[in-house]
Amino acid sequence: MTHAELETLFDCLPDVVFFVKNSRCQYVVVNQTLVDRCGKRAKGELIGRRADEVFPSPMGRSYRAQDELVLRSGNPIRNQLEMHLYPAGGRGWCVTNKLPLHGRDGRTIGLFGVSKDLQAANERSEDYSQVAEAVRHIQTRYDQSLRVKDLAKRAGLSAYQFEQRMRRIFQITAGQLIHKVRMEAAVLRLRESDESIAAISLECGYADQSAFTRGFRQTVGLSPSEYRRILQGRLSRRAARA
Repeated sequence: MTHAELETLFDCLPDVVFFVKNSRCQYVVVNQTLVDRCGKRAKGELIGRRADEVFPSPMGRSYRAQDELVLRSGNPIRNQLEMHLYPAGGRGWCVTNKLPLHGRDGRTIGLFGVSKDLQAANERSEDYSQVAEAVRHIQTRYDQSLRVKDLAKRAGLSAYQFEQRMRRIFQITAGQLIHKVRMEAAVLRLRESDESIAAISLECGYADQSAFTRGFRQTVGLSPSEYRRILQGRLSRRAARA
């Protein structure tokens, strides 16, 4: 699929915002949904501009900070539950994912992302702010013991209501989201550190190394040590070609 074909595809999705940004956090590709949400007539009105130049404060500054974090760290932002305030006056909750773009030498040269609506802009619907706080708690405290009933209480919901919202937002259960966040953190550590498997298991919220290894194998299809060995081999071959 070509660059133009991909852009055309996302133009057909009215409930999805799609964008690509360069290393200066400037838009280089946007879909028509983002143009419409920003109250613009043409994509050219967004190209070359940064989020804080397009979105109202303080949201615009927050989006720019996210972009800079992805570019600086090279790590993705996944399943960010957030409310968008659009310059055209719209408001809506969405789930945002931002991932780094890498050049041939492996360096981060930009980022791309999508924001999927949970409700249409300006649609009168439930407030997800408390649920967002519970999700942030999972994403920042995954190394701690996390119980669904405690997360539900943080969101001001019953355990059943909380599970229903998790399924509606992420199409997975709260327990599966916790596991997903922990696995993503583990993969990052296996790729970017020399920490022992035992240390990584504790840092990612697992009671012991055997529980971590079992969950990792079920999710990835490899043990943590096998995954690290394969990854290191790929990195060595890439370095040799450079």
